[in-house]
Amino acid sequence: MERDLTRGGVPGHLLAMSVPVMLGYLAQTLYDLVDLFWIGRLPGASAALGGVTIFLQLLWLVEFLNEVIGISSVSLISQSFGAGRLERTRTVIEQTLVFKALVALAAGLLGFAVLRPVVGLYTRDPQVLGAALGYGRLRLLALPLMFSSYSVITALRNIGDARRPMYILAFCAALNAVLDPLLMFRRVPVLGLPGLGLGVFGASLATVASTALSFFLGLWFLFSGRTRVRLAWSGLLRLEPEIDRQLLTIGLPAGAENLVRNGAQAVVLKVISLYGTAAVAALGIVYRLFVFALMMLVGLHMGAGTVAGQNLGAERLERARSACRTAALIGLGLMLLLGALAWAWSRPLLGLFTADPQAIELGVPLLRIFCLALLFLAVTFGLGSAFSAAGFNLPFLVSSLISKLGFQMPFLLLLRLVFRAPLNLVWASFLGTEIVELAVVWRYYRSGRWLKVRV
Repeated sequence: MERDLTRGGVPGHLLAMSVPVMLGYLAQTLYDLVDLFWIGRLPGASAALGGVTIFLQLLWLVEFLNEVIGISSVSLISQSFGAGRLERTRTVIEQTLVFKALVALAAGLLGFAVLRPVVGLYTRDPQVLGAALGYGRLRLLALPLMFSSYSVITALRNIGDARRPMYILAFCAALNAVLDPLLMFRRVPVLGLPGLGLGVFGASLATVASTALSFFLGLWFLFSGRTRVRLAWSGLLRLEPEIDRQLLTIGLPAGAENLVRNGAQAVVLKVISLYGTAAVAALGIVYRLFVFALMMLVGLHMGAGTVAGQNLGAERLERARSACRTAALIGLGLMLLLGALAWAWSRPLLGLFTADPQAIELGVPLLRIFCLALLFLAVTFGLGSAFSAAGFNLPFLVSSLISKLGFQMPFLLLLRLVFRAPLNLVWASFLGTEIVELAVVWRYYRSGRWLKVRV
């Protein structure tokens, strides 16, 4: 099922690699959306949604570690495979799995220890705090499984096998959708089936169980000999210092960008919390819908990164450029269509996740602003796939520093602390941030420096 992406039509390869990845990521994103759907039907739903929103934001801060190693592995695996170095490809995949699991274990234990006081920075509501702890503690302890599940999917995709990850993620997302209500409610709404009544902890347990299954299924494929690169158990019992160093350093700018992005989002969440629990709930719902749409762009980004990476490894530079441009154009078209639909159906869409009229009223303008922001993000992600392919990740960090710390934070704090601006004006900072970020990414892409980088 692997493809040689250095020959044949670039658009066809891009779609063949991106669409399965896109569908797989969409399925994976359904984990949190399904969680929010059912959490919105618990007693005290706004408090529960607020608690889960706060935890997910804090989880994204930890995920920068996954981003560092994951981005590095994309460059190392795709370029090694494109150059025909199968033994090195195998070693890189093995090291990605074992090294990332160790990092996730340390991060999860630390996060578990500090979760209560950190959540306390955002809320004094005991219901919101209880929801965040009930949902988050298990997710943190299971962080090695979560990070490793990403790794097996990345490995399969970057050796040209995009379909198996799609099937794995779709199946596990369906399992999560079934387990959620059965674990959360004593009596499942609408269906009337008996359940365990575990509340938000049940949603967390369903997600962890489904993630674990996706990891073991992906791992089985990599060990089964059904791919050109077959892993060995002995490779998971040792560390390779040189490869581990590359796994930490190549993706460090992108990981730092992720940390800056999510750190800025944590500040945004704190500012939004000053407007009340309904505002936090609205942000949580809209942001998860935004992330769902964003996964289409991530799929294109990853697919284009794989195509461009293999072609850079084979020194076919124009094909690498073509993959990035095509990803940007396809992404823009998709976001125009999706954004128009979300804009027109914003109220019923939000109503799927909450019956709180205040949360819906506050969420409608934010959802529409994100519809516009997605247009700029489509081009940013398409062109940015060039940097992931090359292992030249500095532009991600610079664009995030300028857009988040240079623009969004000063703008947001000025609006809230100086002018006491209404919430709708605060929402506008999200759109301005994506415009600034695209401007920076465009300049780096046009410079052509990424074409000369190899790992």
